[in-house]
Amino acid sequence: MLDANARTSRDAKLPLLEVKNVSQNYLTGSGEKGPAVLDNVSLSLKPDEIVGLLGRSGCGKSSLLRIVAGLARPAGGDVSYLGQPVDGPVDGVAMVFQSFALFPWLSVLANVELGLRAKRIPQAEARRRALKAIDLIGLDGFESAFPKELSGGMRQRVGFARALVVHPNILLMDEPFSALDVLTAETLRTDLLDLWVEGRMPIKSILMVTHNIEEAVLMCDRIIVLASNPGRIAAEIHVGLQHPRNRLDPEFRQLVDKIYALMTKRAEPAPHGRESVFPGLGLAMALPRISTNTLAGMIEEIAAEPYLGRADLPALADSLQMEIDELFPVGETLQLLRFAEIEEGDIKLTPAGRRFADAEVDVRKKLFGDHLLAYLPLAARIRLVLDDRPTHTARAIRFLGELEDYMSEEYAERTLKSVVNWGRYGELFAYDEASETFSLENPQ
Repeated sequence: MLDANARTSRDAKLPLLEVKNVSQNYLTGSGEKGPAVLDNVSLSLKPDEIVGLLGRSGCGKSSLLRIVAGLARPAGGDVSYLGQPVDGPVDGVAMVFQSFALFPWLSVLANVELGLRAKRIPQAEARRRALKAIDLIGLDGFESAFPKELSGGMRQRVGFARALVVHPNILLMDEPFSALDVLTAETLRTDLLDLWVEGRMPIKSILMVTHNIEEAVLMCDRIIVLASNPGRIAAEIHVGLQHPRNRLDPEFRQLVDKIYALMTKRAEPAPHGRESVFPGLGLAMALPRISTNTLAGMIEEIAAEPYLGRADLPALADSLQMEIDELFPVGETLQLLRFAEIEEGDIKLTPAGRRFADAEVDVRKKLFGDHLLAYLPLAARIRLVLDDRPTHTARAIRFLGELEDYMSEEYAERTLKSVVNWGRYGELFAYDEASETFSLENPQ
């Protein structure tokens, strides 16, 4: 048998968490198993490290975190914590959510004590630990306040205190700063990093989901970049920079540029030469909600000085004040419609994109409509149905039903709303919101 010292030495080398070949699927609107959201994902979390899960919307970051937390079961694969299978919420793993998730009728102190009460910790001990956590996270003096009396940053601090008070081995963070304004997020991020570097946080490791590339480089020891559709590990990057890290450090900027290039690397061609820019093929494309004003605005920004048709994505993100989850869907939509190309961290206007930038409004609308019909199967499908029917009308539910064969109700509704918005701009059809009906304004 191993003695206590040998067991301690062995356990220190073991991963706290192991994820092996995990897969997960969306459910379609009809409740059937839909497209894969995660495919064969494997990773580990060791003591004394912050690991970031970085990727664009829809790559399965939050789904993976919920599986790790025991809040969801994977369709395939295994998750283990300290060598034991995870088949439900884990004692030793705590989570901080994007939306604060506080009970509005409870005070700060009562919210923080909640997890301890669930563990049947004696009241005096629970009170002592909660007050210590509140002080640690910078909320001393606000113990009696209620969530509605606090700013967003202070409410998120309560969320951190509630997670830390149970002294977990692993802290999971699901985009904990994304609901905060830039300055508040920066202050809270810096405070947490200071506590971590000083060894004052009662945890062993952090696994965090983020869509912010600079945030990942600023905080993490390792960054796992997830590709999309389905989510899978595209790269693992070790960050050797010492804390505190300087965003202006050339090494920092090189890492940021490297990750942008990884996340915009052109996908391998699909079979038979078909492109796979967006998830799915044909009607299975799940589309983001982006206004035509935003699409036109990005084309104009890239066409103008200093970019003159080709922009470095990190620089473009700074000039437009957009984060990755805002920037990438816009760029990818322009790529889908053949107005731009994205590759190796750059976005470049195509000849059609340049024509759009230089054109008057009516010419822009005609060009946009032509590209919708050529490159967006759902738009072409709607227009074909309207052309073929004697009434030149069709209810939206007809197309929603088709979309729900490939995706969830939420994605189907979002996709159809996007096509409604884009098709109106391109003058392909009209749409009546009250009756939820498509029609042709000028039937041929």
